[in-house]
Amino acid sequence: MRELIQSEFKKLQEFICSQLEIFDGQGKFQMDDWSREEGGGGRTNTLVNGRLIEKGGVAFSAVHGAVTDDMKKQLGTTGNSFFATGVSIVLHPNSPHIPIIHMNVRYFELDNGTYWFGGGIDLTPHYISLKRAALFHEKLKEICDSVDESFYPTFKKWADDYFFIGHRNETRGVGGIFFDHQSHANTSLSKEQIFNFCLTLGKAFPFIYQTQMELGKDESVTEDQKKWQMLRRGRYVEFNLVHDRGTKFGLVSGGRTESILLSMPPVANWEYDFKPEKHSPEEFTINQLKKGIDWLSNGK
Repeated sequence: MRELIQSEFKKLQEFICSQLEIFDGQGKFQMDDWSREEGGGGRTNTLVNGRLIEKGGVAFSAVHGAVTDDMKKQLGTTGNSFFATGVSIVLHPNSPHIPIIHMNVRYFELDNGTYWFGGGIDLTPHYISLKRAALFHEKLKEICDSVDESFYPTFKKWADDYFFIGHRNETRGVGGIFFDHQSHANTSLSKEQIFNFCLTLGKAFPFIYQTQMELGKDESVTEDQKKWQMLRRGRYVEFNLVHDRGTKFGLVSGGRTESILLSMPPVANWEYDFKPEKHSPEEFTINQLKKGIDWLSNGK
């Protein structure tokens, strides 16, 4: 089944890129094929200076090789060789009224027969709209409920805990869903069913983001709002470099640095001890960056 998963993930990358090009209406993805000396390779597709997307990356990889000591320490595994494949997306928009979005789906397999799927999708608005956050979560719940009604509450909490900037005591955005180590050994689903869930989520991704782009693309932008966008991008960088396990795993497994750091925004900023004005949209956004918010109810 390894070959099927790899093939379908590669097709997923192509589908997502083609849809995003249509929705953006201007930007075109540039393809960069690469190989890994230790085994495997991938294709990293990047889009810059689009009409709506300032910088976007949709990366596919399928790599294999020996399990290093660093990998054993991070994964807590005893296997000797591994195979990993997946698709990872991060999009940074031009407008502060369109959110940053991330998604990935992945499969990992060891030579001892152990395997698992993982993935997730989360939304990082520069300005939080309760209604738009609700639309995002409603679609994720619909996808989860079509497979298992326990998925959304479980994976939503998992995302709240995972996409959390501990040193700031704030969530990265409005969360989404996150799942890891999903296999027949710890769920009631077969390997094929978990794989199909990953594909369904991946195929829904461009349409989920299209909704967010359409809602924000025509709003006017001020200089202060762009300044705020750069500060929020700075928080995004902090999470990815300090907390993100995928970034850390990619680096310790000898992954391709350019592809691993594709998630970085084109421009970001940090301002010492910045505090938003009282009762401003910026303060409202900061006050919503908490775990456990019921976005489905709050957006009604």
